[in-house]
Amino acid sequence: MNVPSKDIGVVVIGRNEGERLIACLKSAVGDDRRVVYVDSGSTDGSVDAARGFGADVVALDMTKPFTAARARNAGVERLCAGGAPAMIQFVDGDCELVEGWIETAAAFLRENPETAAACGRRREKFPERTIYNRLVDREWETPVGEAAACGGDVLMRTEALGAVGGYRDGLIAGEEPELCVRLRAAGWKIHRLGAEMTRHDIAMTSLGQWLKRARRAGHAFAEVSTLHRGKPEQIWARETMRAYFWTGLGIAALIGGVLFHPALLLILLAYPLQIARMARRDKPQAKESWAYAALTVLQKPWEAAGAMQYWLGRLGGGNKQIIEYKR
Repeated sequence: MNVPSKDIGVVVIGRNEGERLIACLKSAVGDDRRVVYVDSGSTDGSVDAARGFGADVVALDMTKPFTAARARNAGVERLCAGGAPAMIQFVDGDCELVEGWIETAAAFLRENPETAAACGRRREKFPERTIYNRLVDREWETPVGEAAACGGDVLMRTEALGAVGGYRDGLIAGEEPELCVRLRAAGWKIHRLGAEMTRHDIAMTSLGQWLKRARRAGHAFAEVSTLHRGKPEQIWARETMRAYFWTGLGIAALIGGVLFHPALLLILLAYPLQIARMARRDKPQAKESWAYAALTVLQKPWEAAGAMQYWLGRLGGGNKQIIEYKR
């Protein structure tokens, strides 16, 4: 089923994405779609580049903390000010939309009125460049069908988004799964299609970037699980507890081994055993199975640090700052 272009708007968000943003805008403009670009304090000429492509630009107030959630909400507000489209394609500025994706997803939403959001396969553009790029590409390979959550790239029904109040502005990460919890609680469905959706350029070249990304994830685990504590769906409660458990186990083993008895250091063997367990259970087995298992286990202290950052910030009452891992 063809969907008129005027019924679909596009919201692109970005911060210092450079050439990645230009590629993104090239893939988003055309077919008379309205495109809104929301900029979070870029200093690389992104705003001028977006205007050059004919996008309607929203430059966020720099006196308030930047978040992707806040940027997406601002984009929706600007789109709807010109007449709300039936559907909105959200895309991050480091991604390119695959040709034909919007038409495929829009047709699915039209045929399935109970579905609020449709997403597809996001792929890394350069998985061959680093092990981190390959592992992230692997993360995007999620099952097709009804899903619990979507990511930042998604075609969403405007009606559904408005019904639950949009994204939570204050979340510095994890805003998409949190939104999906509220959508599903309101009776909507999320669906992942088997179609190609976007090409993503994470540009991850170092362990430091991977670990900073893990810290951001830990912050999201703690904050979102706290928001939904006591509700039917305990989103990310287990992920938060795993981060605390594996971090606490290592600290306890080191302190016990130094202060009480060296034999207690043997507790640290739990780490390689857990890595081996995860790698052997990985299906299908791939050459990255052991690397992914090792990084997943060894990043737990950074996830715990992110969770503690959330709690310290909450207790201190200060503004939350985005955690950026890109160079």
